[in-house]
Amino acid sequence: MKLPYWHVDAFSDRPFAGNQAAVMPLESWLPDATLQAIGEENNFAETAFLVRDETGEADWELRWFTPASEVRLCGHATLASGHVMLDPANGFGGSDRVTFRTRKAGILEVNRSDAGYELALPAIVTEPSPWPEAVALIGVEPAEVWRSNDRYGIYLFASEAEVRALDPDLRGLGALGDDQFICTAPGTRTDVVSRVFVPGGGVDEDSVTGSAHAALTPFWAARLGRESFSAHQASMRGGDVACRLDGDRAWLGGACVTVVEGSFYLPG
Repeated sequence: MKLPYWHVDAFSDRPFAGNQAAVMPLESWLPDATLQAIGEENNFAETAFLVRDETGEADWELRWFTPASEVRLCGHATLASGHVMLDPANGFGGSDRVTFRTRKAGILEVNRSDAGYELALPAIVTEPSPWPEAVALIGVEPAEVWRSNDRYGIYLFASEAEVRALDPDLRGLGALGDDQFICTAPGTRTDVVSRVFVPGGGVDEDSVTGSAHAALTPFWAARLGRESFSAHQASMRGGDVACRLDGDRAWLGGACVTVVEGSFYLPG
């Protein structure tokens, strides 16, 4: 069996930066075990699988797999999927907008924009919630800890230098569950800087995390006193995200670059 395959660097305007995603449109859903095996083989933070949506709610149905598990929400692989679907050269009827029906995150959309693309995710609301066990494993006491009901945690630090210097106990954090540990501070080049650790989900440090910025958008919009701001994720690869809060949606802007296009082979 030969499957179409795109390797995309998302939230970057050049190769070898941003966050890598595999995008794989399918004729129909393969068994979950096969999807997971492909995710493990690709060994990216996420592999996005798409099937034409038959319900009429969206253009495509979308699921995401890390090397270890299926996830509830992934931003960068959704942006990468939009990049592939909106390119007329790829044969999917590219236009200026594409929608995705997901199993746990509702309907998502990607639009063309001046920055390349803009992705709408549900804004993730957090509230003050101390977690001493996690703080001890992060290794530096944050000024504040905010958490959501669905495993997103924001750890606020005073400076970008503190965030860049973090060296957390990743094995220990992974043992706490598949939480996102989002460490953030005011930025120097951008309004906001962050690093994101998800060892329990099979990704020790993510390169650029769309879903984390769905939590950072309402968090920082309230602190900055404005709905739009610039953000940088200070991973080894690094990437920039334009964040905008619009009601209950976090709009995340950025570019994408296709690095590889080809075929993925499965045993018949």
